[in-house]
Amino acid sequence: MPLVRVRLPARHHQYEIKIGPDLLTELGREARASVGPKARRIAVISNRTIFDLFGKQVNKSLRGAGFAPAAWLMKDGERYKSLRSLERALAFLSEARLERTDAIVALGGGVVGDLAGFAAATYLRGMAFIQVPTTLLAQIDASVGGKTAVNLPAGKNLVGAFHQPKLVLIDTETLRTLPPRELTAGWCEAVKQGAAGDRKLFDRTVRLLSSTDSSLYFGEKKSQTEVCATIAAHCRFKASIVAGDEREEIGREDRRSRRILNFGHTTAHALESLTGYRRFRHGEAVGYGMLVAGEISKYLGMLAPRELELLREAVALCGPLPRAHDLATDQIVRAMANDKKSFGGATKWVLLERVGRARIVDGREISARVLRASLRSGLRSLQ
Repeated sequence: MPLVRVRLPARHHQYEIKIGPDLLTELGREARASVGPKARRIAVISNRTIFDLFGKQVNKSLRGAGFAPAAWLMKDGERYKSLRSLERALAFLSEARLERTDAIVALGGGVVGDLAGFAAATYLRGMAFIQVPTTLLAQIDASVGGKTAVNLPAGKNLVGAFHQPKLVLIDTETLRTLPPRELTAGWCEAVKQGAAGDRKLFDRTVRLLSSTDSSLYFGEKKSQTEVCATIAAHCRFKASIVAGDEREEIGREDRRSRRILNFGHTTAHALESLTGYRRFRHGEAVGYGMLVAGEISKYLGMLAPRELELLREAVALCGPLPRAHDLATDQIVRAMANDKKSFGGATKWVLLERVGRARIVDGREISARVLRASLRSGLRSLQ
């Protein structure tokens, strides 16, 4: 079973990411080891789809370890990652009479993990929580690093907190239940991490996608082993970035800044908010966002055309993306103005010098003409 340790030296905090098949049966034992003997209640925050699949198994495991679990199910979809949903989650925690020694389990994808984590960060001024990510995107990215948030009508993840989990438990068997679009979204996020900061990780991800396909139905034991190892490699990469820059310091612009993980997100968040969080999965929007950032990098003379082609080929391997070329360029540009990564009135773009090497660039260095041309090219390049 692959195991990744996340260490945060500045706060003397560490936790483990455990990865492998059938780990949901071990959740109770692992949770008890992580939160200690005093915890009595555990609140499981999930959604109906995920809880119908795994809730019975999760409750049985938690009860077997001496916990009294209670579940709250949010509505499914990014548009429900809202202050209203957060208020309902906090009311549930109060009604369930959770105490500071108790814990919260986030069972689901990135939306569930973000909201549950933020509830844990704020209820009783901070409670222990455990991430049990069930989507590929959440397993390699959203569950690692302690970012929690909800959306506002003006933009995505504008209200949140840094709150690290006690444990991340990744049961790779949950991937069998995912529809193809969820896997595509996850692999786009995997391509993003490699493209932004680790060429070997990028190449490894592309090899895996080239040798199987983005659906990865675990037909062979060798494939299962490689998927587990690749997920572990992505967790290890992100953990190394988080360890050196947990709070994403505004002043940092070096290549180990946590901000490089925002590669593709400036356009992605604009696409999501512009379409009411209904058309794109987050990873799908990131797929387009990477291509737009790649086009900008090429226009600025930073990225060689062959490197941009490598990026485009990698995104195509992840699977088909929803259409984006019909969205008005001016509307996308206006939506970008609300990006939370703005500083000093200007958006900070994560661009590429080459695949595996990112650079943070002030948006004022990108002309309106280049931005619009890059949006048109990037959003049409996979059609």
